[in-house]
Amino acid sequence: MTPFGEKVRELRATKKIALKKMAEDLHVSSAYLSALEHGQRGRPAPGLVMQIAGYLDCIWDEVEDLKRLAMLSHPRVTLDTAGLAPRYTLLANLLSERIATLSEDQITKILKVMNNEDKAGDDEGGGV
Repeated sequence: MTPFGEKVRELRATKKIALKKMAEDLHVSSAYLSALEHGQRGRPAPGLVMQIAGYLDCIWDEVEDLKRLAMLSHPRVTLDTAGLAPRYTLLANLLSERIATLSEDQITKILKVMNNEDKAGDDEGGGV
């Protein structure tokens, strides 16, 4: 499941809207909407994100959150490290290799660093 799919499913459940009903009202197949929620489809088009936000009566900050989550929800990511220092390629490859084995705690710590929440992680040292 992607962050976008998780949020849509949560909003849909809160409003007690069946997936089949929502899909019908949005003029998409229930299979597509289910695949979108479960991360089996690429990121949704901006127009569909806005349709979903309107359908779910999202307020402006929820709409912005849905748009941000949609941009961060591509289930198959490619990282281009060409032209960057070797450490960047090492990081990309290690993450690709080990992401499925990371614990929730490790993911939380990495996300904090990536979101600049951990100022202690700003060390530019050369170690790996």
